Amino acid sequence: MATNSTSETRTCDTTGLPVCLTAQLFIKLSAVCAVVFLLLGGVAAILLALTRWQTIHLLPVDWFYRILTFHGLNMLIFWILFFEVAVLYFACTVPLKAKLFSRKVAWVGFIMMLVGAVMVDYIILKGKADVLMTSYLPLLAHPAFYLGIILVAVGTLIGVFNFFATLYVAKRDRTYEGSVPLVTFGATAAAIIAVVTLLHGAIVMIPTFTFAMGWTPEPDPMWYRTIWWGLGHQSQQVNVCAMVAIWYLVGYLATGAKPINETVCRGAFVLYILFINLASAHHLLVDPAVGATWKIWNTSYAMYLAVLASMIHGFTVPASVEMAMRYKGYTKGLFGWVTKLPWRNPAFSAAVLSVVIFGFIGGITGVTLGTQQINIIAHNTLRITGHFHATVVGGTSLAFMGLTYYVIPLIFQRDFIGKGWARIQPWLFGGGILMVSLGMSFAGSLGVPRRDYDIEPAGVYGASSHLFLGIMGVGAIIAVLALLIFVLLCVGTLLFGKKNAGRPIYDWGTAVALPGADESKVDAHWGMKGTIALTAVFLMCFAVYYFANWKALADVWPVQ
Repeated sequence: MATNSTSETRTCDTTGLPVCLTAQLFIKLSAVCAVVFLLLGGVAAILLALTRWQTIHLLPVDWFYRILTFHGLNMLIFWILFFEVAVLYFACTVPLKAKLFSRKVAWVGFIMMLVGAVMVDYIILKGKADVLMTSYLPLLAHPAFYLGIILVAVGTLIGVFNFFATLYVAKRDRTYEGSVPLVTFGATAAAIIAVVTLLHGAIVMIPTFTFAMGWTPEPDPMWYRTIWWGLGHQSQQVNVCAMVAIWYLVGYLATGAKPINETVCRGAFVLYILFINLASAHHLLVDPAVGATWKIWNTSYAMYLAVLASMIHGFTVPASVEMAMRYKGYTKGLFGWVTKLPWRNPAFSAAVLSVVIFGFIGGITGVTLGTQQINIIAHNTLRITGHFHATVVGGTSLAFMGLTYYVIPLIFQRDFIGKGWARIQPWLFGGGILMVSLGMSFAGSLGVPRRDYDIEPAGVYGASSHLFLGIMGVGAIIAVLALLIFVLLCVGTLLFGKKNAGRPIYDWGTAVALPGADESKVDAHWGMKGTIALTAVFLMCFAVYYFANWKALADVWPVQ
């Protein structure tokens, strides 16, 4: 490793790019905290799954709602936001050959996030915030609960400010040529959405905190719900941008894939910025606080422009990989190139599973459940929970795990231990989450409610409901086992992994070109015919699922 003490950078022995040592420090700190909160959320997840699985019914009722609150905050907020700050600091420094704007600003943001997160978890486990993640008024938690969330939000905003300031300095100092790389562009889209999201959090949490302290009157509960979802749903859209940027990055690192059309890809990120925030409306479709016109505009028109962005990325990512493989000489048939992909690379397999689960399960169910009429019969069932476990866990968390298989060797400069386990881990986690999502979705289709401790007293749920809750429980066991493997691999590597300073990192596996491969023989338009076929399959699955829901709706509300 070559280190320049005056510029506070080192030269990466694998990529040859300069790595800012200040950014490296905060990437390490943020990533380690993210994995710790992932572990905490995972422990809570298995406790919840074994409680909803009525055959086991593990937790007592008060601890069920306590752990449900704990799980939501750690998995949907803390794990995601800490890892996203690490992604932002990487994306604004390493690809741009830039130094982080301010070490002091980074420390302030990190400390605020960490103190806030620890405060929230402590208050929840003390039993003073059994209000679930949404913390809807008039349910009221201890003031420290709201103060902790405010600290996390403001600390993240400070990190986002550091990101934008670094972009400005890099542009001013001309540390790079031309446009910013696509991974940095995607991270910028995530940062812009994060600003809007976290401002919503401040707007809703500050008056709730002052009310909890007894300083101000109670905020209107309907106002609270409307503004809160500007935080709750949009925070997950920050992940979507970060996740998609990771897809492109891992695809390039593992196969050499470059976007088939960067202009289209960047345009899709802009669609996220303009319209993804409106998608939070689908959480309010059964709420009397907002009118039908607002609901229909957001969910029947504006939301689909954000969906269009996801469909663009869902096509361009595999298409770019297919083109890269065909350029390497794998030209036979529709899917001959698929078998030659670097499946032994855990980062690549995690990214592929992320695309598939996010698109086929999360995407199809999300668009369908975001339709106003269908949402009315599905919103308070486990179908909604099944949807966002496919998007946030099967999509975002898998992508973040995949990136970690590159981050630790490149930034922490340690070779992974247990490489065989690392290759298995994404498949175990992806398979487990698929079972969780499908189990929840089918149980919800049979009417099993979400956030409900016990379905037995109702006496209306048959053997099929219990079967699907059992599938969810078994899937959760598998997924949490894979999560524990991931955490042990990361911690074990940091403690015992062989240092790789002064040499390139261990090659997880990259696609190799065949002898005599000739790019000129690949049709630029029809070279992606395998991806086109897969897209057709996706659209057919989407159509079948969507119209099956309309048939079910017609059975519930028959036309007279």
